[in-house]
Amino acid sequence: KGCKGDCPVNVDLATYKAEFLSHYYQGRLRPRHAYAMGWIYWWARIASHMPRLVNFVTQTRGLRDLAKWLGGIAPQREVPQFAQQTFTDWFRRRPPHNADKPPVLLWPDTFNNHFFPEVLKSAVTVLEAAGFRIEVPKISLCCGRPLYDFGMLDQARRQLRQILDALQPQIQEGVPLVGMEPSCVAVFKDELVNLFPRDQDATRLKNQAFGLAEFLDKRAPEFQPPHIERHALVHGHCHHKALVKMEADKKLLEKMGLDYEVIDSGCCGLAGSFGFEAGHYDVAQSIGDLVLLPAVRQAGKETMIVADGFSCREQIAHSTDRRAFHTAQVIDAALQHTELAGEYPERSLETSAALPRVPAAAVAVVVAAAALAGAGWWWRAHAGIDSAARAASVPHSATKNDDVNRQPHGT
Repeated sequence: KGCKGDCPVNVDLATYKAEFLSHYYQGRLRPRHAYAMGWIYWWARIASHMPRLVNFVTQTRGLRDLAKWLGGIAPQREVPQFAQQTFTDWFRRRPPHNADKPPVLLWPDTFNNHFFPEVLKSAVTVLEAAGFRIEVPKISLCCGRPLYDFGMLDQARRQLRQILDALQPQIQEGVPLVGMEPSCVAVFKDELVNLFPRDQDATRLKNQAFGLAEFLDKRAPEFQPPHIERHALVHGHCHHKALVKMEADKKLLEKMGLDYEVIDSGCCGLAGSFGFEAGHYDVAQSIGDLVLLPAVRQAGKETMIVADGFSCREQIAHSTDRRAFHTAQVIDAALQHTELAGEYPERSLETSAALPRVPAAAVAVVVAAAALAGAGWWWRAHAGIDSAARAASVPHSATKNDDVNRQPHGT
């Protein structure tokens, strides 16, 4: 997606790629990583019912190697741990606040909801301090960003249709939607209207969707966050820089009195799931080593590293001894008067991630299930699937009407 902003003629290669993959894999079996990471929304929902067990498997030597192989994940990567409680579960147990204030819909994206709910909790604190009443969707929803990236466009379309139906009252009332994950906000600003070019609610949602800094700049310009006397290195997410730019983020950081530097870093290298995939690790690291990772490594230990993208923060954590703040966490720390450590200030916000004790019987069940899954994959990949072979042999003009009638996303 960065190509849309970085390319001199603004060629949206991400859209061409999604369209190509959609047609290429019509009736074909996809690589393992496409199902592991493209379907992360559903895997995460399952994991949320047994996060301790899933974390034990993905973090324990031997088991984690098997899990990475099954998911097509590079062995050098660390699988992020699932939170013990999702943000949405925490929010629904929380008493209401700011009942008489204007509403804002906080988007609980899959990544922050299931892996880093503290980012969304910080967003709640910030938005309420800015004078808004927070709402979250009443049902579980996903914008379909990973599906789109892997060319699973029919599934992505269904997810977006579900969002438009579930949020129709808020959309038509003009309630703004604020997201913490830039790639998800980008779906509402770009892919949504490409997939639903004539849907008025899709157009409304595009115009009502914001990142945090953009929202505070446009809808709460009088909000003054507390000052933080600190130097910060800021990395902008590719989707954010391509569609929104960094001007509102700079204004917000200036309001806070931060001595900040926006790194001219391009892509972090992880690029969503790209750097997680087996075979892409070296390329992902080479991209990160161009600008971003050396800048982080050379920064003073008292410097705050700020990166709003989930994959950007993971790349920094995997490749350096630092962890990055989300902008919401920076403002929250100032509002709560959190005493940040002199060196490695991010450690002031970290919680213990010790592995839980898991019964041996549960581990045995997981290993057996993994073995069956691996055997099933091998059979499908090597024995062949007659229906897929037949579908693959159908001329391109005979594919489903939904694919034939879909407008090219780049137009």
